[in-house]
Amino acid sequence: MPVFEYAGVNQTRKKVSGIVDADNEKGARLKLRRMGVFPERITLEGAGKKKFSLGSEVSFAKFLQRIKTQEVANMTRQLSTLLNAGIPLVEALSALVDQVDNPKLRKILGEVRGKVTEGGKLSDAMRGYPKVFNDLYVNMVNAGENSGALDVVMGRLADFTESQSQLRSKVIGAMIYPIIMSVVGIALMVMLLTFVVPKVTQIFEDVKATLPLPTRILIGLSHLFTHYWYIFLILIPVAFYGFKKWVATPKGREIFDARMLKMPLFGNLTRMIAISRFARTLSTLLSSGVPLLTAMDIVSHIVENVKIRQAILETRTSVQEGASVAEPLKKSGQFPPIVTHMIAIGEKTGELEKMLERVAVAYDVQVTNTVSTLTTLLEPIMILMMAGIVSFIVMSILLPILQLNQLGT
Repeated sequence: MPVFEYAGVNQTRKKVSGIVDADNEKGARLKLRRMGVFPERITLEGAGKKKFSLGSEVSFAKFLQRIKTQEVANMTRQLSTLLNAGIPLVEALSALVDQVDNPKLRKILGEVRGKVTEGGKLSDAMRGYPKVFNDLYVNMVNAGENSGALDVVMGRLADFTESQSQLRSKVIGAMIYPIIMSVVGIALMVMLLTFVVPKVTQIFEDVKATLPLPTRILIGLSHLFTHYWYIFLILIPVAFYGFKKWVATPKGREIFDARMLKMPLFGNLTRMIAISRFARTLSTLLSSGVPLLTAMDIVSHIVENVKIRQAILETRTSVQEGASVAEPLKKSGQFPPIVTHMIAIGEKTGELEKMLERVAVAYDVQVTNTVSTLTTLLEPIMILMMAGIVSFIVMSILLPILQLNQLGT
């Protein structure tokens, strides 16, 4: 159902504005009149945005709009609260349309509500927006509808979405400082080699004596950055594009992900994040009534690392043939023994969902601690690296000066 923006006055002659959904503009006016609002302006939401033409009209606002994971989590939490309060689904969706601030998400919710009003299932309506509601989300909603416990499932889904958003924020937030330091450090080194070093080393050009090796290396680097800087402007983007294309291929992705898991420090962190996501997602799906095979298929698409994904898919095949979950995961070598041991206990006791949740909680804590440790280690390492580069530059300049003084004496 279309969403309209309006501006007008209410019965007390006070100016009001907002949004309203209706089949058309006439329906929107009638709805506003029943609400005691006298509209002065009604436009289809987004119709008034400025356009920028590149062969065809493109809305800048629409191009820049992005639905964040946290916004979906907040919307899910609000829907869960409304359903728990006994409010019918269509009315709850209507309240969400009025509550959500993001115009793009508001429009999608309006269209979802329209399909539900026409008699469709909520999961089927959401399935049409895979970039907002992924397979995990849709299947959990479908399980909630089939079991008659949609309010409970939406609460679990809100918990899951919020936990994933918080984990992502922690990892990204912890890496911002090292990235900024790296960029600033590289920029300073380029500036020194391009503008400062050439002026200082110019005094050595007339010297016939053989310069020390560090000085020759420094002059060569400075000459490279000063006279052939355009090569870097071409080479870096081309190398980055080539790397992206290679990683996008199945073979390239498999090699990259395999090496990523073997990297010192970061490999262990990558594995822990993947296991945490696997355990929490599978636990949430099973608790919501999604069948095990379907749940494992969904989980395999959520885990980004190809090697771990292959292990999950192979486990799914083994489970389909009658095996347990723990044994194939153990044979894959991608899951630590403690994880497969806890899953095995969960299967034996009939509490697989709870055991998976405990694994997820434990690994979330480990991820937080590891990220904190990495951040603490990276700061002094980067400072030492920058100090080493500066020391090399200073030494390269001082060595020939000392050599000239010795020749003079």
